[in-house]
Amino acid sequence: MNLNLASKRSRAKKFEPIKQTPRKPEPEVFPLSMVLRACPEIGNFGQGGSIGSWREMMMAAITVRSMLGVSPSAYEEACEVMGQAGAAIAIACIYERAGHITTAGGYLRDLTAKARRGEFSLGPMLFAQLRANGTPARASERLSSNMK
Repeated sequence: MNLNLASKRSRAKKFEPIKQTPRKPEPEVFPLSMVLRACPEIGNFGQGGSIGSWREMMMAAITVRSMLGVSPSAYEEACEVMGQAGAAIAIACIYERAGHITTAGGYLRDLTAKARRGEFSLGPMLFAQLRANGTPARASERLSSNMK
């Protein structure tokens, strides 16, 4: 009788479902022109005082990150969770509202933690910044953001 019980247990283990690790969400993508209309101040930190590519945007974000007092580790974590472009967008938005944010590094860490849990998206942050600047989002930008 013990033999039957042991064989049933070993068979039960063979059919246990495999636990899957959650997949990392795809980074959000927004047109650079939209980001620069929402966050025009970061443009001053591009080479020659303007930003013409995502690479230049990410370089400017590193400069601004330092100016805001955001630690390299907080920015690296944001890059891992939101992607490099997403972290640069977050920094640009934080810079636009720097006068209203007490601790930029803490704020970025909070956004990163929310993004990791799937509770934060850059879209609403960008659209709010566009509205704050009095710049409406173009219809194509609203559509591409809603398709995600």
